[in-house]
Amino acid sequence: CHLPDQGPSPSISQYNGSLPNGDRGRRKSRFALCRRPKASGVKPSTVHVACTPQAAKAISNKDQHSISYTLSRAQTVVVEYTHDGNTDMFQIGRSTESPIDFVVTDTVPGSQQSHGGEGQTQTQTQSIQSTISRFACRIICQRSPPYTAHIYAAGFDSSKNIFLGEKAAKWRTQEGQMDGLTTNGVLVMHPRHGFTQDSKPGVWREISVCGNVFTLRETRSAQQRGKMVESESQELVDGSLIDLCGATLLWRTAEGLSRTPTVKHLEALRQELNAGRPQCPVGFNTLAFPSLRRKEILDEKQPWAYLRCGHVHGYHAWGGQGREPEDEVVEVGRERECPMCRTRGPYVPLWLGCEAGFYLDAAPPTHAFSPCGHVCSEKTAAFWSQIPLPHGTHTFHAACPFCVQQLAGESGYLRLIFQGPLD
Repeated sequence: CHLPDQGPSPSISQYNGSLPNGDRGRRKSRFALCRRPKASGVKPSTVHVACTPQAAKAISNKDQHSISYTLSRAQTVVVEYTHDGNTDMFQIGRSTESPIDFVVTDTVPGSQQSHGGEGQTQTQTQSIQSTISRFACRIICQRSPPYTAHIYAAGFDSSKNIFLGEKAAKWRTQEGQMDGLTTNGVLVMHPRHGFTQDSKPGVWREISVCGNVFTLRETRSAQQRGKMVESESQELVDGSLIDLCGATLLWRTAEGLSRTPTVKHLEALRQELNAGRPQCPVGFNTLAFPSLRRKEILDEKQPWAYLRCGHVHGYHAWGGQGREPEDEVVEVGRERECPMCRTRGPYVPLWLGCEAGFYLDAAPPTHAFSPCGHVCSEKTAAFWSQIPLPHGTHTFHAACPFCVQQLAGESGYLRLIFQGPLD
């Protein structure tokens, strides 16, 4: 719901609260859409066929939005777009040019990051060949109640044009209108029962340049489009996931966010957890979750857990049965034997998930994702463990929303077992 003051907020699934180098300008981990001072929306109007002077003028006129569909070297269809005073347009993509409101870059799963940090360094970003389109998609929001928002594949460039070349999947509809798909596509999934404690995963669909809904292609860039799903809409709802082939966004409405825990509430839960003085059952030292921002250097009170059994410990080098020397430096995620129950499993530090928009409820953080160790409420962990997030061009897997590391184990998450103080 696009509101005059505080509108919907797409968040990038993977950044736990902010980008690694901080949120700056149009490059942020979350972005609120607010009603613009002047309407910026556009809607389709005149259609020009072949290489006519009108078509050439529409493409060259920098004050005129247009979409160009190249059918062959001899034939191009240009659809002019006119100003729409009832809507605002917001564009998302990899380009840093001015038409892009929300700049996104490829997310690197937690396991592929150096030093266990959140996200990637500038050098890492540059070395990755991005699969995100420079002008990936556009969102059109109504300026008046009920402030509905609709998503479309592709965004207008600095010349206010969208070009679909010969190789792009495109076609003429039964009504005689043109439509098409972008190279790697824009996928959307709407959760069933909203983004609540009762949420269930929906079905991933592809959205076309004109906002029609299709079943997925065989692979992301296949020439053959899927089947049109006329019963479904490209209207975004609270909890809709938008995948740009390299980054996944979570769409939250203002109404939905009003029911979501705030960062202040998450901080209160952290302090409440620490006030219970959980102890390491081996060293009997008191454990404490560090402040919400994840750090590269681990605190000595940092809780660690064995991800097979869920027992929470402090940092220790003892691995049981003489397998590891006492002074061995513990390798994060390495299989070790839990001193409490003798179960062998990955041994990792625990971090509180601090992107509040990913939470389904305000319950205490009692469960951890495996193998990354991000901690959140049980309902939140259960929901995200069921969501198949697109990975690459044709695979899907469940991942931690806070770091996008692929989940492992039977369910992808587990209940943590804390030991209270002995006094």
